[in-house]
Amino acid sequence: MAAFFISPIFFKILLVVIIFTITLVIAMYSTYGERKIASILQDRIGPNRAGPFGILQPLADGLKFFMKEEIIPDTSDKWLFILGPSLAMLTALMTIAVIPWSTNLTIAGQSIPLQVADLNVGVLYIFGIVSLGVYGIMIGGWASNNKFSLLGAIRASSQMISYELAMGLSIIALLMLTGSLSLHSIVNQQSAWHGMRWNILLQPLGFLIFIVCAFAETNRAPFDLPECETELIGGYHTEYSSMKLGLYLFSEYINMFVSSALMATLYFGGYNFPGMDWVGAHWGGNALSLIGVASFFAKIFIFIFVFMWVRWTLPRFRYDQLMNLGWKVLIPLSILNIVLTGGGYMIIKNLF
Repeated sequence: MAAFFISPIFFKILLVVIIFTITLVIAMYSTYGERKIASILQDRIGPNRAGPFGILQPLADGLKFFMKEEIIPDTSDKWLFILGPSLAMLTALMTIAVIPWSTNLTIAGQSIPLQVADLNVGVLYIFGIVSLGVYGIMIGGWASNNKFSLLGAIRASSQMISYELAMGLSIIALLMLTGSLSLHSIVNQQSAWHGMRWNILLQPLGFLIFIVCAFAETNRAPFDLPECETELIGGYHTEYSSMKLGLYLFSEYINMFVSSALMATLYFGGYNFPGMDWVGAHWGGNALSLIGVASFFAKIFIFIFVFMWVRWTLPRFRYDQLMNLGWKVLIPLSILNIVLTGGGYMIIKNLF
């Protein structure tokens, strides 16, 4: 039994539990952060009743979702109605498996990687799982047997498919420079220049395309057409209540967290930070790993703030504007970025 608690499988299970818990807590308190940021931007107070500064408001909201009456419409497809939010939550959580959170920790003489799975096709894995996320929305909208829900689901599927193309093309230019589909390798390549060789310096246009597509993929304003209340009541989750509605809302915030982590990983060095060489040499590998985790989450929280800031700043697109931006602007820009990256790489390679 003692051998099990120091075995790699135990540490891997423990890492999965910790990451799962942190993801849910961040998603839960993102709702609180969004309300507070919105209140500041709109000159209001925001949540302030449940606990000091309203800090217990997310717990009250979660309890409300669990305690509310669960309603399944008589005309709905019951099993698909249940499957929709479950699939949306499952796909949102599966994407965090390949994200490297920091360098290895040394515990009881063992080197423990802070990454659940270091796949050599990690980027493809994330895009594959993200593309499955639309099924949770589409199934829920169709199974509700409500025209507003169905219209929201169709909007969501069209939007996500359109912006996945531009997002994938923006990543191709980055992969041309890194030569790897492993997220761990991509982060390690950004550790040069004392932890400051971030890909944003080499791919600013690719990052701009990626972050715009991330807003569309997560159905966040100004791309929240699948659930816009002014036209569709609530969109694809109009008929949902209780914890099924909570799963849809939670999956959106988890997707926002994962998108922020992915942008930090691909373009902003991941867990790399300025002066990491000095920290590793003077304070040891474990200190380097823990500071790397803190640095990584600091970058994630900055991106989450940007998601919320944009939501309460910019107006919603019309749907034709949204599709025109995806097909007529972002995809051509992504192709141009690939051509410029390839041309620049060949010129530098021939000169040096």
